[in-house]
Amino acid sequence: MRARLESPVLYFLVLGDDELSLNELVGKKISLEHQGKITCVHCGRDTNKSFNQGYCYPCFQKLAQCDSCIISPEKCHYDAGTCREPVWGDRFCMQDHVVYLANSSGIKVGITRASQIPTRWIDQGAVQALPVLRVRSRKQSGFAEVMFKQHVTDKTNWRNMLKGDVVELDMAAERDRLLQECDKEIEELRQQFGVHAISVINGVDPVAIDYPIKTFPEKITSFNLDKTPAVEGVLQGIKGQYLILDTGVINLRRFTGYEVSFNA
Repeated sequence: MRARLESPVLYFLVLGDDELSLNELVGKKISLEHQGKITCVHCGRDTNKSFNQGYCYPCFQKLAQCDSCIISPEKCHYDAGTCREPVWGDRFCMQDHVVYLANSSGIKVGITRASQIPTRWIDQGAVQALPVLRVRSRKQSGFAEVMFKQHVTDKTNWRNMLKGDVVELDMAAERDRLLQECDKEIEELRQQFGVHAISVINGVDPVAIDYPIKTFPEKITSFNLDKTPAVEGVLQGIKGQYLILDTGVINLRRFTGYEVSFNA
């Protein structure tokens, strides 16, 4: 799904070259059915199984965007000259990144390219978010994230995120606490990468995000198109990359590249 920050967030379902506005369908019955075909989002070949949310196995094996350093950016090996795709690395990894705090199922730390704010926060279902540091590469953001992970989690409990009982936090106070606790480590990163490589972001307010949800689920049941090709129910809301139905929830990003029919 593509999303745009409004109040509430505006969602669009991407179906091939077309987009369908989803907000107006909240409260209505919808159905999705997997047609049995999966296409690699990179090379376009048919594949029996999707890897890493949309790739065929050969692309999963060779593409830089599927390398383990995407999950653990502190392991970036671009400087060692062993990046699978240096041109891709220039475009996506050797760019300014933001280290942020988000409240999706409680406080967490995350990283994203500066150009991906606020999309990244919406995709994670955050109800509050606040940028903390700006760095000059993905690898530097990885080291900063590891530093903050000593004090807060970097994971979202997706079940709690969908239940809608996330407690509002004082994000500015959380940021100040972490910066104080990590002051020594931040200085060490500046000594390693340069004084201008790690900058504290000042003068910005926390962002509050609300979602088009009519009813939050009391019990979370997740659909899997590989096991249950046909999914239907009343659309009760949308949060993160999840459709919330009265019959269960489905993470649409997980099924990127799947050919599906959609009816409302």
